[in-house]
Amino acid sequence: MVDAHRTFVIVGGGLAGAKAAETLRAEGFTGRVILIGDERDHPYERPPLSKGYLSGKEERDSVFVHEPAWYARADVELHLGQTVVAVDRDTKSVRLGDGTVLHYDKLLLATGAEPRRLDIPGTELAGVHHLRRLAHADRLRQVLTALGRDNGHLVIAGAGWIGLEVAAAARGYGAEVTVVEPEPTPLHHVIGPELGQVFTELHREHGVRFRFGARLTEITGQDGMVLSVRTDDGEEHPAHDVLAAIGAAPRTALAEAAGLALADRAHGGGVAVDGSLRTSDPDIYAAGDVAAAHHPLLGARLRVEHWANALNGGPAAARAMLGQDVSYDRIPYFFSDQYDLGLEYSGWAPPGSYDQVVLRGDVGKREFIAFWLKDRRVLAGMNVNVWDVTDPIQQLIRSGGPVAPDALADPSVPLTSLNS
Repeated sequence: MVDAHRTFVIVGGGLAGAKAAETLRAEGFTGRVILIGDERDHPYERPPLSKGYLSGKEERDSVFVHEPAWYARADVELHLGQTVVAVDRDTKSVRLGDGTVLHYDKLLLATGAEPRRLDIPGTELAGVHHLRRLAHADRLRQVLTALGRDNGHLVIAGAGWIGLEVAAAARGYGAEVTVVEPEPTPLHHVIGPELGQVFTELHREHGVRFRFGARLTEITGQDGMVLSVRTDDGEEHPAHDVLAAIGAAPRTALAEAAGLALADRAHGGGVAVDGSLRTSDPDIYAAGDVAAAHHPLLGARLRVEHWANALNGGPAAARAMLGQDVSYDRIPYFFSDQYDLGLEYSGWAPPGSYDQVVLRGDVGKREFIAFWLKDRRVLAGMNVNVWDVTDPIQQLIRSGGPVAPDALADPSVPLTSLNS
């Protein structure tokens, strides 16, 4: 039986919001749980949008966090296809786009992020795409099927994780793919030039064309459809469709209008939260892509746009809302699948933070582990086609102790022996 005297409202119908609602019930909360999402689909996970679902290997229903009937069974009130237009901290209420006002005792902001837009002529043409929502993936899957059938061309702006995963999916359908990237290698600001070349070679082997050191300056069209793209090096490339994969920005407008503290852009922006995911308002929390949390282990404020952060951050915020002692110190983690390459990355090693990259295994065969070190301390590790090593890699990061690079590079030395 729901106790209407306490109401927890969750704004955001993604993985973080859905897992927060699940955790509230699992922890015994008997008050009202209201989950508000601005999409009409039930809460879903985003990785399949650029991986299994987009490539045609998984069905649409596989993306959802819970089956639709779960919400009624758990007494979670859903407001789908609804936008929260204001948070009133004085009256502790939120106002929806249809005028509905909902009171809260505790509020969780899990509003996520939105794709950055290309600021060039031609973006209004049919055939210019983004990939952030399930509806985007539905459309893009149809597009890739048609491009593969008709030998069409897809131009991707950006060689980050989304750009590369879509490139792999597109080649799987048989589409021609050109990736335009201003940096000299893919994933330049994530894994650095030392490892970026691995992904250049992987995709070139599968027929992807790269244009490094270039940016899109214009998308040209005919009869409202994409015809080609132009780049700042003076080149013109044929295109039937264009994907903007140039990153995402946290959806902070609601929090900003409510007067909540925000993180500065140097830390990725987002809503500033403490180690328990509490905002500058003691009754409002934030989790997932929108939250910039102070990480107690890494000693820095981070905004992490990865599946694991939503998966774990939503439950952590829920427990903190219930008054439990929470210190959110999860090691940042993500994974990627491209062709026959699978990888997992743990840690945080932005450009300029490390002084050495150590490789263990066979890079040529794409079966290796890369470690990013600073003063012989492991900041991050990425295992490529090597499995069941995430725990020892994360333990190396957590330990913070010096590690001999030679031992780290030697496959005969167990990683677990380096954790002491």
